[in-house]
Amino acid sequence: MATLAYASPVGVLVITAHEGALTRLDWQERSHLQVNCDADEASNEDTRLLAETRRQLDAYFAGTLRRFDLPMNPKGNDLHQAVFQAMLDIPMGETRTYGEVAKKIGNHAQPVGQACGANPIPVIIPCHRILSATGLGGYSGNGGLETKIALLRLEGGYPFLL
Repeated sequence: MATLAYASPVGVLVITAHEGALTRLDWQERSHLQVNCDADEASNEDTRLLAETRRQLDAYFAGTLRRFDLPMNPKGNDLHQAVFQAMLDIPMGETRTYGEVAKKIGNHAQPVGQACGANPIPVIIPCHRILSATGLGGYSGNGGLETKIALLRLEGGYPFLL
């Protein structure tokens, strides 16, 4: 397992890679992870993946990356996995409601919202692109709605916020 602390416009992100896939992204203030990259414990594959993740995050925050292309292994049950995939299917600059995602995967809006809140790789798995039917909805990342708004503004995904 390897971790990387990444200074982003929305705070310091702690990114974890294990066995060649991203498994977690959290804000340093909320993270209980030890931030290190111990060569004895981390595979070269994991350290290369973290370097590529840094490169893609740099491009994303610079506005030049439209879609992440990184191997991921987010933990979660079958519902979570379906919601994570539905979030990944939303193009940058677009949003969906909890209800629209629920309809797509054959479930209900409330469990979709709970799965969004359980997203272990926010920003890269774009839970910020999921809105309530009447507004922004919530955001479990550090900074809450302010962070969600910042990410949506960056992507041009919520026109009246621009």
